[in-house]
Amino acid sequence: SLMVDVTGQTRKEKVILPSYIQGKKTNTIPNKKIEDPASGKVSISSLATRQDLTSFHLIPPRVTFGVLKEGCTYATTVIMKNVGVNFSRFRVKQPPPHTGLTVMYTPGPVAAGLQVELEIEIFAMLIGGKDAGGLEEVSHDIEIVTETETLLLPVKANILC
Repeated sequence: SLMVDVTGQTRKEKVILPSYIQGKKTNTIPNKKIEDPASGKVSISSLATRQDLTSFHLIPPRVTFGVLKEGCTYATTVIMKNVGVNFSRFRVKQPPPHTGLTVMYTPGPVAAGLQVELEIEIFAMLIGGKDAGGLEEVSHDIEIVTETETLLLPVKANILC
């Protein structure tokens, strides 16, 4: 129960569940393509009324690198979990080179309930080429295109000049 802690005592503060358990979706854009005959759809009558058969959740739903030293490379891992009932494919649109971001992943289908790791790497560099006298903010939404939607993964960092 969420009302008591591990020792059996009543909790003093409310438990905050992660967004992927609450069912909140990250920033998504639905694709116009509804059904692909070769995508391996499950044809079970109990699932006939369900609309969202393939779905991915990003853990964490956004990446904040914090303050970075110029000229250094930093990396973090984002887990992309298939919470749908079918296997699904995806691809990542690589960010433009001026952002310093790259995404490394293994392409291929992801079975229902399984996950893949996306390694987000940033090379901290100044975009403007002039000294701003402090911090320069880098912000970009990485697009992950799945069969049914396009997920947006916001990435933010502050580069120390």
